[in-house]
Amino acid sequence: MLSRVAENIYWMARYVERAENTARIVTVNANLLLDLPKGIAPGWRPLVDITGANPLFEEHYKDYSERNVVRFLLADERNSGSILAALMAARENCRTIRDFVPREVWELLNEIYLFAREDLPKGMTKGGRHAYLKRVIQGAQNINGLLSGTMLHDQGYDFLHLGRFLERADMTTRIIDVRSANLLPEEATELRPFETIQWVSVLKSMTAYQAYRRSEQIRVLRGPVLRFLFQNETFPRSVVHCIDALRTSLSKLPRNESALRVAGRLKRNLEGTEPRRLNQQQLHAFIDDLQVGIGDLHEELARTWFPPPPESQSQSQTQD
Repeated sequence: MLSRVAENIYWMARYVERAENTARIVTVNANLLLDLPKGIAPGWRPLVDITGANPLFEEHYKDYSERNVVRFLLADERNSGSILAALMAARENCRTIRDFVPREVWELLNEIYLFAREDLPKGMTKGGRHAYLKRVIQGAQNINGLLSGTMLHDQGYDFLHLGRFLERADMTTRIIDVRSANLLPEEATELRPFETIQWVSVLKSMTAYQAYRRSEQIRVLRGPVLRFLFQNETFPRSVVHCIDALRTSLSKLPRNESALRVAGRLKRNLEGTEPRRLNQQQLHAFIDDLQVGIGDLHEELARTWFPPPPESQSQSQTQD
């Protein structure tokens, strides 16, 4: 397989996953603000914190108002993590490799991109936002299902998996890091009645609430939620499940030794830590280490299998 094709498949998968994850966090935040009393509700800035795009946001917007943050995350093409920009990038990567993916995937991706662009005015309104984001999420899931059911499970599919699960692991760690820190401070004992709402919102950001209840069979608490999202091997959005999926795909590729070593370090870090025992500062340091490892794995993939970018190439495809 040509390195250019492998890279395009990888980034197509990452951008589809990115668009879905962005739609998820905006949906859940809107619902969370309805559940928490005024004065302790986190507002909209945490969503930009999750993406790590604060410098870009502050360059173009005056404040973290609902309108500004929603526009930044849904429509701002300068933000590679926005829904519109991610779908546009996924579509462009897919366009260049149409011989390697089923035609129906190209048609579906084109359809969801056109919907996201043309219905954007409705998505920017409070009344139309939920339906807009739900359609984006379902579109991304349909694309992934169609790829799983119709694409040859060859090396191209392995690179598809690498893109999807690397992006998913990165977003899961970001959601946990920001949400666990920015909602209800540990020392605010008077806010304990709202702690469950906080952690339910973390689970719902990843559609993990029902799976958590079935797996843990206890009420929603910080420690069990952290254990579930980091270390439950059977939940598709947990960090360890993503790392295991990455290792499985890497094991099928040639010249995989360096990448497998990086993935192995990530797995050992997860296995050697009990997240539920970490205070907020320790949890943040633990997640920082994981995110550095995820970035290192992306760099190793690029060095091993992707062509070196020309000096003039845009920096939009970066490890955010």
